[in-house]
Amino acid sequence: MTTINQIEAGTRLKVTVVSDYICPWCYIGLEEIERLYGEWDIDLDWAPFFLDPSIPPEGRARAPQAPDAPPTPVEARGETLGLDFRRGRTFTPHTLLALQAGAFSEATGTTQQIMDYHRALFKAYFTDFENLMDIDVLVKHADVCGLDGTALREALENKTYEAEVNAGIEQSYAIGVTGIPTFILNDQYAVVGAQTHDVFERVFAQLGV
Repeated sequence: MTTINQIEAGTRLKVTVVSDYICPWCYIGLEEIERLYGEWDIDLDWAPFFLDPSIPPEGRARAPQAPDAPPTPVEARGETLGLDFRRGRTFTPHTLLALQAGAFSEATGTTQQIMDYHRALFKAYFTDFENLMDIDVLVKHADVCGLDGTALREALENKTYEAEVNAGIEQSYAIGVTGIPTFILNDQYAVVGAQTHDVFERVFAQLGV
């Protein structure tokens, strides 16, 4: 079992969230990390990841889930958090463009704007069936979240954040991330999966946050 050493007094805990917008458990993880941010004195950082590297650049058609099938574990957990994982999606996007939009939000927005934007893109995909490969969709949600949609459009068209996102994905692979969401604490410890709030509370207590 890994021994967790307490952080130095007066040091803020940094939590790096590794995720992808087509990962349903990452949507749930965002809910938990938002709550933690409201309750604890922490800094948030974000790192990109490809949930499914086999998805081609043009995206991929998918068969929709049967509407009358029993709730899946992720649907059931989402319902307790007020998240609507609506059935009927017929397309899975390649998320490079959306991850670049996320990087833009992280470079230009406040922590709250970043979380709002991530939440908006998750909802766009899982609830509203919007295409995360559509620049207009990404810009629309940026404007709603108080980000500069015009600047985002320019950044996406010029691929300003593409190299950064690709490097971030490779770095996630290099440090051994294989499943998401992964929450990296002060670049030392990792909490893997959309754990419940009490799990994070116990880890934070061990760290002396």
